[in-house]
Amino acid sequence: MVDIKGLEKFAPKDFPGHISSTVFLGGCNFRCPFCHNADLVLSPEKLPSFPMDYFLDYLDSRKDWLEGICITGGEPLLHDDLGILCAAIKERGLLVKLDTNGSFPSRVEEFIQKGLVDSIAMDVKAPLEKYREVTRSKVEAHDIQRSVDIIKSSGLDSIFRTTVVPGLLDSGDIEKISRMLKGARIFQIQQFIPVNTIDRNYLRVKPYSVEKLRELAKIAQPYFSEVRIEGK
Repeated sequence: MVDIKGLEKFAPKDFPGHISSTVFLGGCNFRCPFCHNADLVLSPEKLPSFPMDYFLDYLDSRKDWLEGICITGGEPLLHDDLGILCAAIKERGLLVKLDTNGSFPSRVEEFIQKGLVDSIAMDVKAPLEKYREVTRSKVEAHDIQRSVDIIKSSGLDSIFRTTVVPGLLDSGDIEKISRMLKGARIFQIQQFIPVNTIDRNYLRVKPYSVEKLRELAKIAQPYFSEVRIEGK
């Protein structure tokens, strides 16, 4: 059964427009140096787990209040039993939002086709040619592109997000990412937060200014219906 490592009972920002909770699953196939969930990614086995019965009891106790659950990580699609978790949530009449890094396009497609998700947020780490550098992993660029195409054509509520880290991504990279995502409805530029990073050197990296974030958003604007800035 899926190993739940965290539960945020009230998480309105994670599933916009819905009264929601967020479930955190451990483990990730990426090693992005700026990731602020170091413990969840590097050593999930050291974190306490929530029993599935506890989680299901929680859902049942909130049935007249809760509208949706955001499933995030780490990378949720690493978990073979994720479908069971999604089905249990859907059986209770709740919406499911999935956060993913897009490296498992076949699983993304499967979950969409089976109706196990209602909304998807995909984190786009870099232009395709920089993916291995930025994620410090052996991700295949064509898998990322395929996930983007599957999500864009799914008809589901979706959002693509990029965390902008000085030294890793600049204005030219945002232009390339925007072109790759062209036709998507919403693109969210996320401020880098130097807290609990996988690479401790990134604790000393100063985030971009608000003015710089707005400049990056302006570059992306022609390619999307809406560009958001998160964490400014």
